[in-house]
Parts: sequence; C-alpha cells; structure tokens
Amino acid sequence: MPTRYLYSSLLYIVQPFIWLKLGYRSLKAKSYRQRVSERYGFGPTLKQGGIWLHSVSVGETIASIPLVKALQAAYPQLPITITTMTPTGSEQVLKSFGDSVQHCYLPYDLPCAMRRLINNINPNIAIVMETELWPNMIHQLNKRNIPIMLANGRLSARSAKGYGKVKSLVSPMLNEISLIAAQYQADGDRYIELGLTREKLQVCGSVKFDINVSDTQRQHADELKHQWAADKPVWIAASTHAGEDEILLAAHKQLLQTVPNALLILVPRHPERFDEVTKLVANNQFRFLRKSHNEAVTADCQVIIGDTMGELMTLFGIADVAFIGGSLVERGGHNPLEPAAYGLPLIMGPHTFNFSSICTMLEDASALTTVSDEHTLEEQLRIFFKDKEKASIKGKKALAVLQLNQGSLAKHLALIDQLLGSRHDN
Repeated sequence: MPTRYLYSSLLYIVQPFIWLKLGYRSLKAKSYRQRVSERYGFGPTLKQGGIWLHSVSVGETIASIPLVKALQAAYPQLPITITTMTPTGSEQVLKSFGDSVQHCYLPYDLPCAMRRLINNINPNIAIVMETELWPNMIHQLNKRNIPIMLANGRLSARSAKGYGKVKSLVSPMLNEISLIAAQYQADGDRYIELGLTREKLQVCGSVKFDINVSDTQRQHADELKHQWAADKPVWIAASTHAGEDEILLAAHKQLLQTVPNALLILVPRHPERFDEVTKLVANNQFRFLRKSHNEAVTADCQVIIGDTMGELMTLFGIADVAFIGGSLVERGGHNPLEPAAYGLPLIMGPHTFNFSSICTMLEDASALTTVSDEHTLEEQLRIFFKDKEKASIKGKKALAVLQLNQGSLAKHLALIDQLLGSRHDN
C-alpha cells in the first residue's frame, strides 16, 4: 500500500530526531538510554508460539493484569510475551508478573524492526491493548496469518479526528486486524467510520471494570493507614501532570485552614517528574516526605509524595477521597475505576475524554464529582471530610457502577479462544 510505504519512509527519516528525544528524556530518566537495541527489534531470544500482548505503558499494563492472569490459567502451556513502549511500563510488567512472562520493548514501527521482533516471538495470536495501532506491526502480523485482536479498544472523538486525517493509512490497517473488541458502541462506531468492516467489531465493555483488589494490597494499605494517618483525613491526587500539581497544592493549602490535620498523597504520573514535584511541594512550604525514602511519618506531615512504582492501588486504600489526575489539564484524565474499587468518593476535573463513557456512567449514578479549579476542589474535599455519610454514599455508588459493569473479561477470553482455534484450524 503506497501510503504505508510513505509512512515507513518518513519513520526512517525522523530516526535522528527520535534519538535526540530519547537523549533528552534520558536526562530525567536514565532508563530511556538503556536497552536501545530492543527498540530496533534486537531483543532477547524468546520462547515462540505463544501469546503476545502489547500494552504501551503503566495504565494499559495495569488494565491487562486480569486478562494476563486469566490467560495464564487458561493456557498454561503457552508462553506469554508482553511488550511495552516505556520504562515505567516495563517496570510494571516485572512488578506484576515477575518471570512468569517474557518481556521486551516494542520496537519503533519500522518494517525491518517489526520483522525481527515477530520472527523472534512467532506468536499464535497478537493482542494489542486499547489504542496502540502501528501500521507496520499490524501488516507484518497479517502477512504471517497471525490473528490480531485489539482488546479493550477505545477511540475518543479527538483521536478519531486525528486518525481521520490519515484515513488512507488507517483504513487498510484496521482491516488487517482480525477483531476489535471495543469498550462501547461509540468507540466501535468511530472505528467503523475510519473504515473497519462491521463484521470485525465486537462491543465487550471495558476489562478495567474487572478489577480485583487483592487481600495483600488491602492489608498493606491498612498497615500504612495506621502508620501514616490513623486519625487524619486523607485525600489522594493520582496520576497528576505538569500544570496540575500547582492547582492541587493550592487547594490543599486552602483545605488546611479548615481541616488542619488533612493529609495529601500526591502521585505524579511520570517518574521523571518526581524531583520536580518535590521541589514544588518544598517551595510551597509544606511539611512533606517522599514515600521512597521510607521515613517515619510525623504527626505534622501535610503531604506525602508517592514516588514509587506499582503501588498506586495500595495507596488508594489509604485515602478517604480520590482525585484522578490529567483532568484539570487537557490530558483527558486517567482511570477512575481503581479508586472506585475501594468505594472512594471520586473527584475529577472537566477534561475526561480518555474515559468519557466510564465517567458518564459514574456521573449518571451520582458517583463522580467534577471540579474546575482549586476553589471548587477544596470545597468538595471539605464537604466530604465534614460529611462522612455523604462521602460514604458517593463511594458506594462508585463501587456499584464498577460491579454492575464487570464481565468484559469473560467476553474477551471467549473471543481469544476463538481466534486461537482459527489459527490452529488453519
């Protein structure tokens, strides 16, 4: 397809700029300068013939945990390989699965690099989580008659508009995919508008509803709650972005005037921002500590910076109220279902386009409160801390929405079984 050839040529041309970007990012996160060979398909030798799952970063990897564990139980004889694009995603894979799965980075979408990786894995099926669509990856898999499934597929109106500008590239790619398991009908309709044939679409709901808070996580959360804030009201600001932390800290400063023993657990989305956020907290003259330093939490501590990886679900268990980041700035928000699993009252900003369907469900159930700035955020926090019954009702409604919409995982497993069967039959 000429459009894909042009796309590939441009990817080769921009490689020097990608190296510069990697170098720049490695100034804040050294892990970006490591394992560079994997980004060109020169990874470790892997066991072949199993299941390949790609999840771009931390959020998608966490969402894939129930699916991967179910696949391990259903197909214990098949090796499972998980690829990611980011170091934080890589760390999450190791933390969640250890050596029970194979792991490497997904290479850049160059034809030669994708050929090398696919020859190395030679999977029976390729499962891509959510929105990670790479034309050469899809094409190389399709050439080998390897079934391709887009799992938990979501496509926001904004992303669909962007893909629509290169429809001549996107439409052929979509129809090389065996099956798209879309979260909601609106997502599926957008794929069809981009050229997907309707027979390749299944609407399955979101596997993110199939969250299981383990007994270990709950026990660890209870222990930390006792150590950190046995008698303190706690709110967590999770997965925050640049430009958002300032608003959150301003709200917390206002809150301390009426709730002087309130504790904020502030968890930046990206590890390379941990030091930056620490300086911001210090410059605002809060009494704080960093989770990674393992220091004793004093009675006068006002902010704890959650600067460790893979512990967010545990940290949610310490809080009384959850704010979900990326929503006071135009990043589209992050997953509100993780704190909902603990029955926490949920607060988000107005920018929730990454989770629009889920947020609409929560809003319709009166389980999500929307704020616009530090003043409205502080007001809602104060209300929840003063009126514990109202906070409890909101949290129970959020948990009810979560439980009502579970079952997507079973639908995904049935479809994967069909695709594996078709591969075997061929």
